[in-house]
Amino acid sequence: MTEALRIERVLVIGAGTMGAGIAQVLAQAELQVALADIDPEARQRALGTIERGLRLAAAKGWLGNRDPAALLERVRPVGSVAEEAAGADLVIEAVPERMDLKREIFAELGRHCQPHALLATNTSSLPVTAIAGASGRPERVLGLHFFNPPPLMPLVEIVRGERTAEEAVEAARAFVTRLGKEPIVVRDVPGFATSRLGLALGLEAMRMVEEGVASPADIDRAMELGYRHPMGPLKLTDLVGLDVRLDIAETLHRELGERFRPPQILRRMVRAGKLGRKSGEGFYRYDAP
Repeated sequence: MTEALRIERVLVIGAGTMGAGIAQVLAQAELQVALADIDPEARQRALGTIERGLRLAAAKGWLGNRDPAALLERVRPVGSVAEEAAGADLVIEAVPERMDLKREIFAELGRHCQPHALLATNTSSLPVTAIAGASGRPERVLGLHFFNPPPLMPLVEIVRGERTAEEAVEAARAFVTRLGKEPIVVRDVPGFATSRLGLALGLEAMRMVEEGVASPADIDRAMELGYRHPMGPLKLTDLVGLDVRLDIAETLHRELGERFRPPQILRRMVRAGKLGRKSGEGFYRYDAP
């Protein structure tokens, strides 16, 4: 990685579950992090989440001798993207999966970021090339797809847009390795590699519940014990969020056809507000959201 691409200051846009988790990962790598969200309550919730995550990491011995409070100080909550973009070496957008919103953000980043800055989206299904086009500098844009929860999941999927420069891909690969994560590089195709494979398994598990093949617990247990998956596809759906999985399924259904048509059970549960862990109920019930 060239000196111009040395990444020290990172702007994370979106203080939801993924944004907070990514910010924690960056703080643990001793980077300076601005966490931007227009909602002050979301910013405060994210700081609380990061603080709990860092204390847990310290209790597990994952931080060595480093003080979790000192690492938390590396995360600075902010309300404005424009004010922070000019000082960022890397921007990671982690807002909801809406193309109009992402393109609006990347248009703003194109106006305010320095020429050397790397611009990344954490999208799990939307086309990176279309997002990049709004920035006016598509050669500097790529996907950095972290997995939930980011502090625990070792994989980061680097998505190469149609006009992403090779230098940007190599800078991203080096950066992901620096975070202690494992990168894979994929082309900008619908669902990339991970969302496409993971969703196919999750949708089929939902159809099996719908058809009465087995209970959610037994379907999950089959994959955990029979195939050594660390978490069954329905537990994973509850963790990711049923609304998120529905959005991804609808995107892939449009792009790839009938094999990704969302099952009715998924639509009904989302309409009923059964979104998984974050709502307290999905395919399983939880004591609290």
